[in-house]
Amino acid sequence: MKKITIAIDGFSSCGKSTMAKDLAREIGYIYIDSGAMYRAVTLYSIENSIFQGNAIDTERLRKEIDNIHISFQLNPETGRPDTYLNGVNVENKIRSMEVSSHVSPIATLGFVREAMVAQQQAMGNS
Repeated sequence: MKKITIAIDGFSSCGKSTMAKDLAREIGYIYIDSGAMYRAVTLYSIENSIFQGNAIDTERLRKEIDNIHISFQLNPETGRPDTYLNGVNVENKIRSMEVSSHVSPIATLGFVREAMVAQQQAMGNS
């Protein structure tokens, strides 16, 4: 069977993620949570002192963006995919309040968005 990439767009809090996760599980796909990807970049930035208070050292992040590899692996206990940052399961860490409070400025950076889209496309191709 030829695999296809399915993208779901819509308003915030309308159930897109819940429906997409259930659909992915039903048809044997891995759900790619793009929001989790930005959270993982944020976690990387926090853990590697790329944040200076609330300011981002954008030049440093730009230099390190190619070292940030995000993947998703199915968690057999939950039946849902967990987020991995450079091979380490960070699913719980990326849901912290610290990450939540810093993710918006990371997600607005064009070079971060380009890198995440490239990773999403590579995941879709595989």
